[in-house]
Amino acid sequence: MITYFLLLNDHNLPYPDTIHPIVVHFVIAMVIFAFICDIIGYFSRNIRLYEVSWWNMFFATIAIFIAIVFGQYEAGLAQPYAAVKPVLNLHTLIGWSLSGVIATLTGWRYVIRLRSSHKLPIAYLGMALILVILVSFQVYLGDELVWVYGLHTVPIVEAVKEGILQ
Repeated sequence: MITYFLLLNDHNLPYPDTIHPIVVHFVIAMVIFAFICDIIGYFSRNIRLYEVSWWNMFFATIAIFIAIVFGQYEAGLAQPYAAVKPVLNLHTLIGWSLSGVIATLTGWRYVIRLRSSHKLPIAYLGMALILVILVSFQVYLGDELVWVYGLHTVPIVEAVKEGILQ
C-alpha cells in the first residue's frame, strides 16, 4: 500500500486527480450560502434560515481543515516553479487565515445561537460579508494557480520534470 502512495502519475499525484479543489468547493458553497441565508433571514425575519446558516458554517469549519491538509500535500507535490511561488504562498497564507476566520465566526455564531436565536447582530453580518470577500479573493488565487500557472496539469508537470520550468 505504501508503494502505491509513492508512485506519482502524470499529474504528479499518487491518486487520479487533485482532491483539494473538490473539498474546497464545499467550503466556498457553504460559506456563501450561509451568508445568503443570513441576509434573507435578517430582512424577512425568517429565523429558520439562521439555523440553515449555522449548520453550513459548522460544516464549512470542518471542511476547510480537510481542504488545507490536501492543499498543503498537493502544493508540495506540485514542484512549483519560480513564477508561481508568490501566488502559491499568498494562497497558502490566506487559506490558513481563512481557517481561523471561519472557525472564529462559527464560534461567534454559536454564541449568538445560544443567547438569542431570533436576532442576528449587524456586526456579524458585516464580518460575514468580509469573509465572503476573502473567500472570493481566495477563489481567484486558486483559479490563477490552475488556469494561469497550470499546477498539476500534464504539460506543466512534464516541463518541470524536463527542467524547462524552474
